[in-house]
Amino acid sequence: MSDSRSRSSPPVPRAALDALLGDAVGGNPIRRAMWLDELDRRLSPLLPPSLAAHARLANVDGDRLVYLVDSPVWHARLRLASSELIDAARSLGLDVTRFVVRTTKLVPGAQAQSGPAVLPVSATARAAVRDALASLRGTEDKPTTDDP
Repeated sequence: MSDSRSRSSPPVPRAALDALLGDAVGGNPIRRAMWLDELDRRLSPLLPPSLAAHARLANVDGDRLVYLVDSPVWHARLRLASSELIDAARSLGLDVTRFVVRTTKLVPGAQAQSGPAVLPVSATARAAVRDALASLRGTEDKPTTDDP
């Protein structure tokens, strides 16, 4: 049993990609996302490096430049840089007059922490991992009293 539709129409992923990138689609979200990313790359060097690692351009909504930061401390510091960012955006041809900062836990594109995340581990969990490793090695590791 054959499906004649699959032979006559292009594959769904290709058709979906053509529809998203086509000029007929209103709003064109992929091109807009690429434009916002490029704009963020142009504005980010104006920020101090420590702040740039925690801030990301989220949107240009009419006359508003919208940024995301990952904590209230960075929110306050970004507000101090708002006039410079508005001036820079205007020099790039944008008609922005207002600046909005939103605080969120995860900022897309922000640099990751320098080290691995440290999670609290109970003594029971630590002993279970030690016992599992010992069984894989084929030897019994004796628990020490100075384990935290």
